Amino acid sequence: MSDENTRGNLPAGAPAQGNQPPYGTGTGYRTGTGRGTTRRKEREQPRALTRFALVDAAALVVMLGAVAVGFGPVWGSLGYLLPTVGGIVVGLAVAWVGAWRRFPAVVVTALAVLAYVLFGGALALPHTSIAGVVPTLDTLRELLLGSVQGWKQFITTVPPMRSFPDLGVVPFLLMLVVALVAGTIAWRAKHAVWAVVPVVVGLVGVILLGTLDAAMPVVQGLVIAIAALLWGAVRVMEARVGTHSITTEASREATRRLRWHRVRTGAVILGAAALVAGFVAPVIMPEQPRTVLRETIVPPLDVHQFTSPLVAFRHYAKDAREDELFTVSDLPEDGRIRLATLDRYDGVVYDASGDGGDTGVYTRVGEEIATASEGTPTPIDVEVTGYSGVWVPEIGNLTGVEWLGGNAEAQTDGTYYNSTTSTAITTAGIKPGDTYRLNVLMPETPDEDTLKKGTILDADLPETETTAMPAGLPAKALQFTGEETDPATKLFLIRDGLQASGVLSSGLDGEVPSRPGHSAERVDTLVEEEKMVGDDEQFAVALALMARQAGIPARVVMGFYPDKDSEYEEGEPWTVLGSDVHAWIEVPYKGYGWVPVDAVPDEKPQIQPEPKSEQVPKPPVLQDPEPPEEPDKAKAGSVEDDEKDDADNDLFDWGLLGLILLAVGIPLLLIVGPIVAILAYKARRRTARRTADQPADQISGGWHEVVDVVTDIGTTVPPGATRRESAGVIVGAHQVPATLTLAHRADASVFGRGEPTQAEVDSFWAEVDALVGGLRSNLSKRRRVRAALSLRSVWARVGGRRGILAALGGLGSRRKKESR
Repeated sequence: MSDENTRGNLPAGAPAQGNQPPYGTGTGYRTGTGRGTTRRKEREQPRALTRFALVDAAALVVMLGAVAVGFGPVWGSLGYLLPTVGGIVVGLAVAWVGAWRRFPAVVVTALAVLAYVLFGGALALPHTSIAGVVPTLDTLRELLLGSVQGWKQFITTVPPMRSFPDLGVVPFLLMLVVALVAGTIAWRAKHAVWAVVPVVVGLVGVILLGTLDAAMPVVQGLVIAIAALLWGAVRVMEARVGTHSITTEASREATRRLRWHRVRTGAVILGAAALVAGFVAPVIMPEQPRTVLRETIVPPLDVHQFTSPLVAFRHYAKDAREDELFTVSDLPEDGRIRLATLDRYDGVVYDASGDGGDTGVYTRVGEEIATASEGTPTPIDVEVTGYSGVWVPEIGNLTGVEWLGGNAEAQTDGTYYNSTTSTAITTAGIKPGDTYRLNVLMPETPDEDTLKKGTILDADLPETETTAMPAGLPAKALQFTGEETDPATKLFLIRDGLQASGVLSSGLDGEVPSRPGHSAERVDTLVEEEKMVGDDEQFAVALALMARQAGIPARVVMGFYPDKDSEYEEGEPWTVLGSDVHAWIEVPYKGYGWVPVDAVPDEKPQIQPEPKSEQVPKPPVLQDPEPPEEPDKAKAGSVEDDEKDDADNDLFDWGLLGLILLAVGIPLLLIVGPIVAILAYKARRRTARRTADQPADQISGGWHEVVDVVTDIGTTVPPGATRRESAGVIVGAHQVPATLTLAHRADASVFGRGEPTQAEVDSFWAEVDALVGGLRSNLSKRRRVRAALSLRSVWARVGGRRGILAALGGLGSRRKKESR
């Protein structure tokens, strides 16, 4: 029974009570005249079945389409249209079915979860489905995990997202939820204009998930605003026209003409305003950067778990000197292969930080990497022959990396890139036999004369503790720079001082003995010697630390490039040997970014000993300090897995089980939780009424139980009606005359002179249970379930009180009397 049939009236033909007029004679109630008579048949059917539902759907599609366009820049192609449009269609379809069948919120939620699972494979994960349509177990797993983990992966992955098809779950799920909520409000709420709220929330969500590059922000905003205003005007106009009780063919035709006239007029006005706003807004609005999550949230990769490659420098320079590490198809002019950029020194090792700011962050990347860098695009193929480790040898600024070997899938999933330091890592590791292709941009490298006249910029790098700094290094830096104040001049004075005082030696046969390492003790020993003996490892660290003592930001880079003794010929593939390893520093220059500066002295012959006399003196007591244990080849630059044997013997992956339970449990909780909450609420409500402190309140609570059960079944009882009036409505709707008797008995017990006895209360509640049981027995099984989960009775009582909090508070207190 609809609201118009019952609100404020009694059923036709019911007897009059006291001075009241006979039931059915009130204005507008089953008389054939009065307000609401001609509208009753239209209002009895859901709005989703009327022709106006098409107008609602069109408005929602336009607004949601404007929201979905925002995924364009972050996706990098038109591939985002399938999951976003699919999510909109599925969400609106579920909302329409729920409005048509008038399903409760719990059922609609269950349908949404089912639709997500059934259609998610074809629309978001077609590569995991059979023939791109039929979902598989992999599809189900990816959908469940993606609904929980996909959001984190989406904002911690470097665009474009088309390189990561698994992340299509995110736009599909977001648009499905937004469309579901907006459609439900539009087709079921009294004030449909509130459907614009979830649309705006969806727009904000797309912006937060996107990039600093906007799609069409002005156009998106104008389309949503115009569509919302026009749609709202149409809904208001429909409501006004629908209040007419009697219509003729002529009046209906006039109404149609008036409606279209207003729509056309409004569209023209709003279109003109939008045109003006589209030209004026970019001019008058201040230029402000967008706020996106990927620029504020630090990805979860902990780069500190990987050993700094600089500790293995002497291994490459000495032990693996003749080993072939990898082959590069084409080395650009003056190109340097970078293994890692290191910007944090703790007195023991120079390491990569990746803590944000000028140290950058390591974010997941794919075959394409969005970058604002400039340079010459160059494709480079790399074939690994002897190198192993997690640090990816690369050149210039990466715009993409494509793994081609047998471990390509794992390497792609575990590839992270720091665009600030131009350093790449793959957590899956690199081993001999792997191949990959780099797409790079080669930046312009200025010559030394230009750098000496250039301007060095400030940079926020991790500070080195005073206790970790080599003791003699500040004095040596001051000795080299003197009274000079220009940063660029000081940098090259330090560099020239190191080169002039240095002797290049990696401890090879025929070279001056040289210890490996770059700890504070090793660097302090280097700078205290009159002739500084070391290789790139020590000189690069010393130059970087001295530069930072002089107020110049500097970082250390380890990599490979052909020196003057290399057999590399320009234009030919270059096979990199261990002897090609080098280390240098980088300093930020205005107009050029971070540029390399070398500190390698000229190689000098071993110092000749003095001529021996006939009497051989005793050997000196003092000996060189014992060099620290050098890392072996297997450990250098590779991921240590000390617990490999234990992991192989594990019989069960408890972490995976917990993850699966979490992924499955959350959707189940979303479905089962509301059901349990509704049933518990109604059970608690009945108990509170049955055990009220006063017998009269128990009688009144019994009658309220009858009214609430009838309301949940679908019969609207006027909130201001007396018990006898309410009984008349129930009798007319369900043909249960015992309701009138029960109402008379309740009035007599509540308003009588004495308090009813406990026997009378028990008898009354027995009749209530019998009446309620009879009403439910006449319903189908599906309608009984819907009534049990319906919230109509809750909202009906909330509407007559101070709000939902008052209703819940009254239920929680047994001493709170319910309205009699």
